[in-house]
Amino acid sequence: MSWSPDQELVLLATGQQTLIMMTRDFEPITEKQIHQDEFGEGKFVALGWGKKETQFHGSEGKQAAHRKQTEVLPASAWDDGRPRVTWRGDGQFVAVSAVCPETGARKVRVWTRELVLQSTSEPISGLQQALSWKPSGNLIASTQEKPNRQDVVFLEKNGLLHGEFTLPFQKGQVKVNELLWNADSTVLAVWLEDLKVENSSPKSYVQLWTTGNYHWYLKQSLHFGSLEEDRLVSLLWDREDLYRLHILCQGWHYLSYDWHWATDHGTGENGQHVANVAVIDGDKVLVTVFQHAVVPPPMCTYELQLQQAVNQVAFHTDPKHSGDMAVLDADNRISVYRYGQSTVNDPTVKLGAVGGNGFKAAVETPYLDKTYRVDVGRENGEVMDPLGLRFLTWLPDGSFLVVGQGHHAAQSVLHHLTAVPHVAGAEEQRLNLRLSTPVDGEVISLYCSPVTKTVALQLADRQILKYLWEASTPVLEPWRTSSGSAVQFPYPCVQTSITRISDEEVILGLTDRCRFFVNDVEVASNITSFTTYNEFLLVTTSSHTCQCFCLKNLSVKALQAGLSSAAAPNSETLRKVERGSRIVTVVPQDTKVVLQMPRGNLETVHHRALVLAQIRKWLDRLMFREAFQCMRKLRINLNLLYDHNPKVFLENTETFIRQIDSVNYINLFFTELKEEDFTKSMYPSVNGSSNTQPHQHSDQKKVNLICDVLRVAMEHIDPQKYCLSILTAHVKKSPPELEIALQKVHDLRESITSDIKAVSAEEALKYLLFLVDVNELYEYSLGTYDFDLVIMVAEKSQKDPKEYLPFLNTLRKMETNYQRYTIDRHLKRYTKALGHLSKCGPEHFSEFLNLVKDQNLYGEALKLYPSSTQEYKDISDAYGEYLIQKQLYEQAALVFARAGIFAKALDAFQSSGSWQQALCMASRLGYTQDKLSSLARSMAGKLVEQRRHAEAAILLEQYSQDYEEAVLLLLEGALWEDALRLIHKYGRLDILETNLKPAILEAQKNQLIFLDSQKTAFLRYKSRLQVVRELKEKACESLQDYDMPNCPELELVSETSSIVTASDMNSRYSHSNSRISARSSKNRRKAERKKYSLKEGSPFEDIALLEVLGENVRAVESAKGDIHILLKQLVLFGYDEQAGALQQVLEEVLQLMETSVPEIWTPDLQQSSVDLVLGPNSTANSIMAAYQQKRMMPSVVQDPDVLTPPKFSKNLQWKLHLLQ
Repeated sequence: MSWSPDQELVLLATGQQTLIMMTRDFEPITEKQIHQDEFGEGKFVALGWGKKETQFHGSEGKQAAHRKQTEVLPASAWDDGRPRVTWRGDGQFVAVSAVCPETGARKVRVWTRELVLQSTSEPISGLQQALSWKPSGNLIASTQEKPNRQDVVFLEKNGLLHGEFTLPFQKGQVKVNELLWNADSTVLAVWLEDLKVENSSPKSYVQLWTTGNYHWYLKQSLHFGSLEEDRLVSLLWDREDLYRLHILCQGWHYLSYDWHWATDHGTGENGQHVANVAVIDGDKVLVTVFQHAVVPPPMCTYELQLQQAVNQVAFHTDPKHSGDMAVLDADNRISVYRYGQSTVNDPTVKLGAVGGNGFKAAVETPYLDKTYRVDVGRENGEVMDPLGLRFLTWLPDGSFLVVGQGHHAAQSVLHHLTAVPHVAGAEEQRLNLRLSTPVDGEVISLYCSPVTKTVALQLADRQILKYLWEASTPVLEPWRTSSGSAVQFPYPCVQTSITRISDEEVILGLTDRCRFFVNDVEVASNITSFTTYNEFLLVTTSSHTCQCFCLKNLSVKALQAGLSSAAAPNSETLRKVERGSRIVTVVPQDTKVVLQMPRGNLETVHHRALVLAQIRKWLDRLMFREAFQCMRKLRINLNLLYDHNPKVFLENTETFIRQIDSVNYINLFFTELKEEDFTKSMYPSVNGSSNTQPHQHSDQKKVNLICDVLRVAMEHIDPQKYCLSILTAHVKKSPPELEIALQKVHDLRESITSDIKAVSAEEALKYLLFLVDVNELYEYSLGTYDFDLVIMVAEKSQKDPKEYLPFLNTLRKMETNYQRYTIDRHLKRYTKALGHLSKCGPEHFSEFLNLVKDQNLYGEALKLYPSSTQEYKDISDAYGEYLIQKQLYEQAALVFARAGIFAKALDAFQSSGSWQQALCMASRLGYTQDKLSSLARSMAGKLVEQRRHAEAAILLEQYSQDYEEAVLLLLEGALWEDALRLIHKYGRLDILETNLKPAILEAQKNQLIFLDSQKTAFLRYKSRLQVVRELKEKACESLQDYDMPNCPELELVSETSSIVTASDMNSRYSHSNSRISARSSKNRRKAERKKYSLKEGSPFEDIALLEVLGENVRAVESAKGDIHILLKQLVLFGYDEQAGALQQVLEEVLQLMETSVPEIWTPDLQQSSVDLVLGPNSTANSIMAAYQQKRMMPSVVQDPDVLTPPKFSKNLQWKLHLLQ
C-alpha cells in the first residue's frame, strides 16, 4: 500500500498480482494486472534504420550483432518476492517493481496516476527489491547484483538504465533492504543488512550517498550492532527538514539525525597547509592541497586509505600544524595523520592527480602517526549508538573534544580526551577521558578558533556557550558580548565561525536559509557561504556576487550597510561570480579564492580586495619583486607601486631596481606611469587607511620625478645593463628628453666596450624607434646638429636617401652658425635660429630683420643687440611700425622714444592722446615757439573732441598763450571754478558779464529741463509697470490649474504671453533669434540691447520697464554732483531764486524716486532672481512644472542687475544750507 505524495490517491498491490488505485476515501478508481505483456505507451518507435546486423556497434565490434541475449537471472534467494511501489515527487507517475512469474526476475513498470502503463524496464539481470524514485523526478534508484559486485543502479522513466555506483561490500555479503531519497534529491540513504551470520542476529548499516561532478561519494556510514534490540525496523527522511533522518530500532529505540554540509579545511592564517581541503569518500579521505594546485573533484592531490568508512575529519587547530588531520571512522577509532619527517613510506597515503606518470610530485604528504580507540560509550559495556561521537575537534594542545549523547534525549555531554602513554603489549592505543562536562541542551555545532583558541558551542535552543578548555578545570559559560549580554542566535546556524570585528571577538553564524548573523545581529539575508581569512570576511550572495570586507576598522553596522547596499562598480569589495558559487577556501599569500559550482566543478578567482591587501603588505615590507609579479599577472596598474607610499618608494629606488632586476619589467613600469594618483581614483583604500601623507616634491610632476630618480639609481648601479630603461626614462618625461636620449645613443656608437652584455647603439636606436615616431626622432636628431646621428636615424626610417643626403651635404658646406640657423629654421625653431643668425655678421642682417618681421619675434631680437647699435634702432623702428598697425600707439611711441626715433614717437604719442609725452618729444626735437604753439592748438582740438576740456585749456593757456580761448573752453565744459581762476589771473572781469553769468543761467535752465523730463518719464513707466503686473497676476490665476505655486517664472511674462502659452511664444520669437546668431558681433550687441522691448504687449515688457526705471534713477543720482557745483556758482553771483528753484526740483525728484523704489523692486522680485525651483515649500508637481516652464521659455533675464534696486548715495551733501 502506497500513498501518492499529494495524499489524494492510494495504490494497493494485492496478492492476486493486481494493482488497485483508490481515492483517499478508499473508493476504487481502477484495477490492473501487474504483469503486462506490452511495453506501454512510451514504446520506442523504430525509424527503420536497417537491421540489427548492419547497425554500428561502437567499440564492441560487429560480433555484438550476433551475440545471443544473456539469460536474465532470477531474483536473489533472499528477495521476499513482494511488489515494491514508489511515486514520483509530483505524484504524476508511479513505479512498481515485481517478480516476473515467467523468468523469476524483477521488472520495473511505470504507470500514470490513472494506472495506464507508461513503460517497462529493459531486462536487468539480478535486479533487487529496493526501489525509490528521486523526488526531482529524473531517475529511479534500485539495486542490482552483478557477477562480482553489488551496484545501486538508476533507471529512467522509459525503463532504460542510466548510471550506477558500487556498494563497498563483497558479493553476497549484504542485502539492500531499502533505498530512500531525501526531500531535495541530494542524499540517497541505503539500508543494508548482513546476509551470512551464524549464532547472532545480523548487523545493519545505513549509508548516505551524495553526488558531485558525476561521482558518487559515500559520506556517512552508520553501523548498528548485532544485538537484537539494535536491529533496524524503519528508516524515514523528514518531509519538512531536508537533512533529518528518523531511525527506529527493534527495542523501541528511536534515533534522529540532523545533517548539514560542511567543508573540512586546514585552519590558521598563513601556514603551508591552510588551504588543504579534505573530502570524505567511503573509507578514503580525499585531500586537495590548493596551495600546490587546484585539482577538480572527484580527483585530489592525495588520498588517505582507512580500514573503515570515515565519518568525520578534523584538522589541527594549532596554526603550526595546520595540515595535520584526525580521522574518525565508523568503529570510533581516530587515525592521526601528521606532516613531517616520516622514516617509512606510508602505504595508506596514495598520490592522486599530481603523482602522474613520470614527473616528480613536489607536494609533501602526511604519514599515519597513531590510531586511537575511543572508549566513552554507554555504561556497562553497551555498544554506543552509531555516530554517538560527533563534532570531533582537535584542540591546539593536542587533546580532542567530542560531543556525545547524554542520558536524556535533549542532553549532550562534552568529552575532553587526551592521549595515554602507550602500554606495551596493548593492541592499540587509547584516548583517556580527561573530563566529561554535561551540557543542558543539545549541541548542534562546535567551533574552535585557531587564532584566539576560543571554543564555541551552539545549542539547539540557539544559545552560544564558551568552553574554557585552558583552565585547570575546564568549564562552560555563556558567550557574552562586550556589553555583557548573553548571545543567542535568532535561528539555528549550520555554519559558525569566530573572528574579530573592531577588536571584539564575535561569533558568526549562517543558517540554511541564507541568513547571516554577527553575534545575535542579522547583517544579511542573502548569504550562501562565508569564510574568514586573516582580517577579511568573504561571502557569496544569492545575487551571484562575492564580497570581501576588511574587519579591522569595521563596525557591525558598517558591515550590515556594506552587505545591504550594492557597492560602487569600481569598488574592490565586490565582484561577480558564477551562479550558485560557494566558497571552498582561501589560499593564503596567493590571493586565490576557490569556489565550487553547483555541479561540483571548481573555479579560482583572485578577489581584488585580497590582491590589493596583499600587495599593500608586500610594499610596506619593501618586497617589490613579489608585488610587481602579482600586479603584472593580475593586471593591477603598476602606478600603485609608487602611489601606495611615494616617500618610501623614492627612498628605496635602488632596492626596487635590484629586486626587479629586469630591463623589460622596468620599461613596463615606466610605460604605465600616469600623473593621476591611483590610490584616489582606481584603488581607493576600503578602510581609509591609505597614505594620507602629502606627495613629496609637489612642484614637480610625478612621472618626471619617478623617471629622474630611477634613472639616477640605474646609472649608479649599472648604466650598461639598464641602458634601454635609462632611454625609456628620458622619453617618458614630459616634455620628452629626446635630444639627451639621442645623445646617449650617439655616445654608445662612439664608445668601444668589451662587455658582451652591453647594448649596441643599433639596438638602442631600434628600441628608441619603438617608443617614438621615426619622423619625430629624425627632426630631433637634426636638432642636435650631429650629422652622424642624423644619418644613423635616417637609415632606420622609410626616408629616401636621395631626399635627405643632398640636404645634409648642402648643410655641411655652410659656416657653422649659418648652418645651425638653416637647421633651426627648417625645424621651425625660430628663436634659436635668430640667435645663430645674429652671430653671422652684418651681411646677414637684412635676412635677420625679415625673419623677425615674418615671425613677430621683436622682443627676442632686441635682446640679441646692445641698445647703442644701429641694428637695435632698426629693429625698434620695425617693432614700432608693427605696434602702430595693431593700434597700440602709446606702446609704439615708447619703443620709438627708447631707440631715439623722436619724430615717429611724437606722432605716435599724439595719436594716443598722451599730450605731455608729445610735448617732451617736441622739446627733444628742438621745436621753435611758433611750431610748439601750433602743435598745442592741434592737440587741444583733439582733446575737446574727447571732452577733455580742462587739459585742452592748459595747452592753450600755457603753450599758445591764448587764455581767452582757454576760458571759453572751460565754460563749455562747465568747469566754472577753473574758468573763474583764469579770469581773475589775467584780470579780465569783463568776461564775467559777457560769458560766465549767461553760461551759468543757461546751465540752470538745462538742468531744470533734464530733471523735469526724468520725472515725467519715471512716473509714466512706473504706472505702466503696475498695469503689466496686474495683468500677469490674472494670467497666473488662470494657470493655477497646472499646480505652479509662486509662479516664479510668470513674474517674467507680460500680458500677451499670458494669453499665449509659453511654447507658442517660443515658436513666435524663435525665428528672429536664429537670425541674430548669424549677425556680426556689433549687431549682436545691438540686438541684446534691444532684447527687452518697451513696446506695449511685447514679451518681457516688465523687464524692459524695470531696466529703463533703473536708468532714470541712476541718471538723476549721477547729476547730483554737477548740480551741487552749479548751485554754489548761482549763489556766488546772487541768483538765489534760480538756485533755490533748482535745489527744490532736485529734492522733489529724489524723494519721489526713493519712495517708489520699494514698490517697483518688490522683495519677491529679488527672490525670483534666485532660482526658486527647489526648496522646502516646493512639491514634486511644482518642481516638475517649473522645470517644464523653464524648458519652454527662453532664458529670460540675461542681466540679474535689472532685478536689483538701484542704490542712493548718502555720502554726498549736495544741498546748500543757504537756500533752505
